[in-house]
Amino acid sequence: MNPRKLKKLKKTFRHQPLPQQRTAYMDRMNGYYKQFNDYPAIKLLISNVLLADRMLAVGDLPQQLPLLQLPDNSEDLIYQKLNQLYPAGDKTGDKLWNDLIDALPHLDHDLRSFRDYLEDHYGMWAYTPRPFISDLADFVGDRAVLEVMAGNGYISKGLRDAHKTVYATDSQAWTAENETGRHPVTTIEALSAVDAFQKYHDQVGVVVMSWSPDGLPLDWELLQAIRQSHATVDFVVLGEPHGATGSTKFWDNAEFIENAASRQLNRHYTAIDLIKDHVYLVK
Repeated sequence: MNPRKLKKLKKTFRHQPLPQQRTAYMDRMNGYYKQFNDYPAIKLLISNVLLADRMLAVGDLPQQLPLLQLPDNSEDLIYQKLNQLYPAGDKTGDKLWNDLIDALPHLDHDLRSFRDYLEDHYGMWAYTPRPFISDLADFVGDRAVLEVMAGNGYISKGLRDAHKTVYATDSQAWTAENETGRHPVTTIEALSAVDAFQKYHDQVGVVVMSWSPDGLPLDWELLQAIRQSHATVDFVVLGEPHGATGSTKFWDNAEFIENAASRQLNRHYTAIDLIKDHVYLVK
């Protein structure tokens, strides 16, 4: 696929509105869980969504997710199972077949919309599972951390739970538009990224920036501030180059460090949908 068309597809998917309320979305997922109970490969995807929601609802970091994509042979799995249970031409089997096949595209849409649900209802843009936060905590070691653009603070909360010193900051400019910043899970200081770096750069050894807003030069402004300061910090960036996050200026000028540490940070930070975000060490 042409890269420009792929980027457009990702952004269309990324910004696709979810008109239903949270309970309606999760009610549908619970309904799918019962409907596809006899199909383990499909049920596993649904159960992962339900578990992640339950964990986030009580303020915990969620588990690592598989790619939320239906198996290519989903129809074959349904056919084989029903063929075992019902003879050819059985009306009950035919009805179940029709119901399940009709439900598949709706389930596929809802699985692909899980990130939208997380953004809309938890203000979680980068899906940050607990195993990834554990890897990040190991990378941080005994250094203090500055998180910019912290949103509701899931990364900072995880690091604080791991007994790290964290300065969590966010401009809180998005509270009027969505759930970002409205329901913080940890204490967050109202500072822009550059202001936060200028305040804390001599106190920290790691700067974390997750999912800088798409198309805005905030990430580029921060990168310039870090370079001009000559501060000795590791700059950890979560995002998708030239995709759903950040500015063209940033991705064109960022220099990536590929080493054992960067690979370790990506062990448990894996794709859950069409968006291929990644963890980068930037210099």
